[in-house]
Amino acid sequence: MKTIICRLALGTVCSLASAAAAVAQTPAARLTAAEHHEAIAAFQRELDAEYRDPARSPLSAEAQRTFTGLPYFPVDYGYYVEAHLVRDSISAPFLMKTSTLRQPLYRKFGTLHFRLQGQELALNVYESLELKQKPGFEDYLFLPFTDPTNGHGSYGGGRYLDLRAPRGNTIWLDFNRAYNPYCAYGGNYSCPVPPAENRLPVPIKAGVRSDH
Repeated sequence: MKTIICRLALGTVCSLASAAAAVAQTPAARLTAAEHHEAIAAFQRELDAEYRDPARSPLSAEAQRTFTGLPYFPVDYGYYVEAHLVRDSISAPFLMKTSTLRQPLYRKFGTLHFRLQGQELALNVYESLELKQKPGFEDYLFLPFTDPTNGHGSYGGGRYLDLRAPRGNTIWLDFNRAYNPYCAYGGNYSCPVPPAENRLPVPIKAGVRSDH
C-alpha cells in the first residue's frame, strides 16, 4: 500500500512513501533504542526495495543497474523525539507550491512542538485535501522541512516525513525516516516545496543523505 504525495511520475503527484512507514511514525509508546534501530533498518530496507523496483523507482534505467541502496546518515536515537501536536481547526485550504506549475490544495493540520539539540522547535504538518478522500489515507499527514544540511549532506530542496494523525496529541517524530522527494533523482516529477515556516535552525543529520 502506498501513500501519494510526491512520487508518481510525469508531473502528477510527487512522492510516495509506504503507508506502513507512516503508521510506524506514530507508535503508542516510545520505542527502546534496540526497537528503534530495528524499525529504522526495516524502513531503510523497504525504501531501498522500492528504488530497486523498476515499476516504482524514480531512478533512471541506467542508475537502477548500479543501484545498491540509498545513502543514509547513521541511525541516531537522538533524532527520535516526542512532539506535542496543536491542532488547527480553522486554517483555510491553500495552494502548495511545487517544483512545477501544479499547485495542489493542502490544509495546515496543526503544529508539532518538540525539543531537539537543546532547542524548543516547531514544524507545521499538513494534509492533502485530495489524498484524504482516498480510503486508507484519511489520517495521512505530510511534513516537508528544510534544515542547514540541505546541499551539505542532504538534498538541497529539503526532505519529507510521512505521519498519521494520532488519537491524542502526541506524535513520536523520527527524523531517521526523512526521505528525499523524487525530484532529487531527476525525471519529470512535481514535488511540494517545503514552506518557509518549516525551516529548522538545527542540522538534521538523520535520514536519507544526498550529495546535491
